[in-house]
Amino acid sequence: MSTLDVRSTAPLLRTATEPAAPPPFDFDVAIVGLGYVGLPTALAYRASGSRVLAVDASPRRLRIIAARGADLIDSDRERLEAALRTPREFRLTSDASELTRAAAIIVCVPTPVDHQQVPDLAPLRAACATVVAAARPGQLIMLTSTTYVGCTHDLVEQPLRERGLDVGRDVFVTFSAERIDPGNVGFAQEVVPRVVGGATARCQEEGVRLLSRYAARVHPVSSLATAEMTKLLENTFRAVNIALANEFADICGALDVPVTEVIEAASTKPYGFMAFYPGPGVGGHCIPCDPHYLLWQLKALHVDAGVITEAMTRIAARPRRVVDRVRDVLGRAGKGTLGARVLIVGVTYKPDVADLRESPALEIIDGLLDAGAEVQYVDTHAPHIHLDSGRERDSLADPAGFHPDVVLVHTRHHDCDLNWLDGEAVVLDGTYRSSDIAGRVLL
Repeated sequence: MSTLDVRSTAPLLRTATEPAAPPPFDFDVAIVGLGYVGLPTALAYRASGSRVLAVDASPRRLRIIAARGADLIDSDRERLEAALRTPREFRLTSDASELTRAAAIIVCVPTPVDHQQVPDLAPLRAACATVVAAARPGQLIMLTSTTYVGCTHDLVEQPLRERGLDVGRDVFVTFSAERIDPGNVGFAQEVVPRVVGGATARCQEEGVRLLSRYAARVHPVSSLATAEMTKLLENTFRAVNIALANEFADICGALDVPVTEVIEAASTKPYGFMAFYPGPGVGGHCIPCDPHYLLWQLKALHVDAGVITEAMTRIAARPRRVVDRVRDVLGRAGKGTLGARVLIVGVTYKPDVADLRESPALEIIDGLLDAGAEVQYVDTHAPHIHLDSGRERDSLADPAGFHPDVVLVHTRHHDCDLNWLDGEAVVLDGTYRSSDIAGRVLL
């Protein structure tokens, strides 16, 4: 099916055989989960003129949002300020019983993996169970959390049918994975196409109508499963290519060839190539997690996915590779790891966000501490970190005063000031692109 360029919010025509219209709703849409996806989604709908019920189980999260303390790009901060000035049209609540007041419910809760890379479906199961219990005729329920193929059927469609609701007639079920890139101001939600599949053709139509309230382009697909698999392909594609870029970085290092120059040269080809750059690892709740939902499902079906499996194994091992590289650099400088002073520049998983989810820096710091190094960090976006080992660290106010033996540039924010570097420490460039640092060494 082709992509639709639509913004219409007009109701779809109903035939005489369809049920009577439900009582009017107080809100056009409810967003369940107000994290890095849910809050910007809620703000996009409010900016489009929709009445929004913003639901989160955490009162603390709601207080942070109300206090304007959420990590948002500037344009979304402006939207939040405007939304909070209209409490009748933008309501923050932790009361799930209020979901009955919304014409549409969008589930935006996280779908992480555990330390064994096994999908943790507990948050999604709980959210879907709450939504199903609250559902009433006339509502549309949309799942946006990335998950396994068939999840929307298992956790939403089938439970609604078991409640006696006719999906496609009484209620409508759709899946449309989020496509938000935290911190990226170059791709506003409105301009990124949304893919949507429905449990029935009528569900699909209702899903298109809901997304078209703010999205300029909506691409309908034939089923829930197709929409679910689309998101898995998107992030698995990125994971495989990042793993390949990291491998090429190691190869180029062994052959004394500048990897970033190679990538930039290859990028001049106008077809058949897409640039991916190496780094110290992959963070966030998409690339390091989403492919494992597919692998988990395929394992149960005894389906081999060797390329994906190997890529995810390499991605998981990347932070340990960085630890080994730091030890190697120290050894070449005639120093052992025990007692060495290592400073990490930037610990969030990507530049210009305060997001620590799955950040490789946390595993790198723990690994270096386990090896006996004295490790500190500096990051204006993350003043405090809590490591998996239980250790805690605060960002240094005076990194120069730490007198590091090695500086690992992990994440370089645009406001990152490195003028304190005095040339005494070895600088290990995990970004591969900090060419302005004299004498840097690449991973």
